[in-house]
Amino acid sequence: MHTPSSNGHLERKLKNRHIQLIALGGTIGTGLFLGSAGIIELAGPGVLLGYTIGGLLIFFIMRFLGEMLVEEPSAGSFSYFANRYVGRFAGFLSGWNCVALYVLVGMLELTAVGKFIQFWWPDIPVWVTAAVCFVLINGVNFINVKAYGEFEFWFALIKIVAVVAMIATGIYLLSTTHNPTQTISNLWTQGGFLPNGFKGLFMAFAFIMFAFGGVEMLGFAAAETEEPRKVIPKAINQLMVRVLLFYVGSMAVLLSLTPWTDLVAQLKAGGGTYSSSPFVLVFSGMGEHLAAHMLNFVILTATLSVYNSMVYSSSRLLYGMAQEGNAPKSLGEVNKRGVPVKAIVYPGIVTAFCVVLNYVAPAGVIELLISLITAALVIIWTIIIISHLNYRKLHDAKGTPRSFKAPLFPLTNYICLVAMVLVVVVMLLTPGVRASAYAIPVWVLAVYAMYRMVFRQPVRLVQTAV
Repeated sequence: MHTPSSNGHLERKLKNRHIQLIALGGTIGTGLFLGSAGIIELAGPGVLLGYTIGGLLIFFIMRFLGEMLVEEPSAGSFSYFANRYVGRFAGFLSGWNCVALYVLVGMLELTAVGKFIQFWWPDIPVWVTAAVCFVLINGVNFINVKAYGEFEFWFALIKIVAVVAMIATGIYLLSTTHNPTQTISNLWTQGGFLPNGFKGLFMAFAFIMFAFGGVEMLGFAAAETEEPRKVIPKAINQLMVRVLLFYVGSMAVLLSLTPWTDLVAQLKAGGGTYSSSPFVLVFSGMGEHLAAHMLNFVILTATLSVYNSMVYSSSRLLYGMAQEGNAPKSLGEVNKRGVPVKAIVYPGIVTAFCVVLNYVAPAGVIELLISLITAALVIIWTIIIISHLNYRKLHDAKGTPRSFKAPLFPLTNYICLVAMVLVVVVMLLTPGVRASAYAIPVWVLAVYAMYRMVFRQPVRLVQTAV
């Protein structure tokens, strides 16, 4: 956790308030504000059930990770546990897959920022906004971990207060206006609660799971937290409450204020692409222009918050991988302020490609990135589930006491594994993202080839000793 390099070590400067807000804010991002558009078209009001099921699955996965983190807080998080409890290749794969994931997420968030800026200034190209925000966020992360924590604290606070205020405002409008189109009955009168049946909900499953991508990054903060045994369990246990409030609550209000069919029609009006947030469109459509402008600002800060966390998480992951020997040793070096500078710079160079991508091919960038991110998330979550299975079996055999046991082991592990298979099935059945599902085995084989080149040793599927 604190392995010193030639230049220093990571510092425990993240306090309880930082971790709690990072955890709270980590559930609110592009997946909710932008990704919800496609889910609404597929599932209609059934999105409420979808988010509840998806939130429960993610809660179990985070409990798996949390049980291991409380006993062994490591900068490498799930990459460390995969390396230790599954095998060297699993650690190598989960680490580099996550680095690729966070680079893709960084690209997505930078693209989304540009889309939200265009709500106010349509003539500003997305690539210009992406370039400015890229420089700003990376500059903050170069200062120290406390700067990241403070930046993320206030970003998270803004979007949490805003979502709660949005829900409260929506409830007020529903209870005080006499507009027949603004009624809670919109949740079941526009073709029913599941207008496309369970098939529609099933086909939305992969996108629902994408919305929760990023909650696992809480693990990277464990090594720089003052009291990991106290704050990590608290943050994880509140996950279901956050899902019910932020996702289910906000969607219930959103779909009550505007019939879901009208909302989808507005979202697809711009050439068939979801370039606007459903939250902003609803308030704009009601004539609540001030609320729409305020909400767009909040969504903008939420997007910057997620990118800020991606820069932080990928750098700490690379630092942890360097300690384990799964990344170049130079990435494990930190400066006198405890910042792994090279681990920030190298992923940043790749993320900067987003600026170029938005310049040469602005159309369809968000849809492409979402599908690739979902594929990478499946790999990460699957490795967390398997790592925890082996971890529990090993420590149960030893009789090791643990203070934060995941519930219903091993049933919940197997339920989550089945869910990961279903996500891949949905991707295979969805033309727009099918290529990403096919890319999963190709990517794993490519990482395996790199692994063999680096270590020149075969894969061990199960680690039998620690």
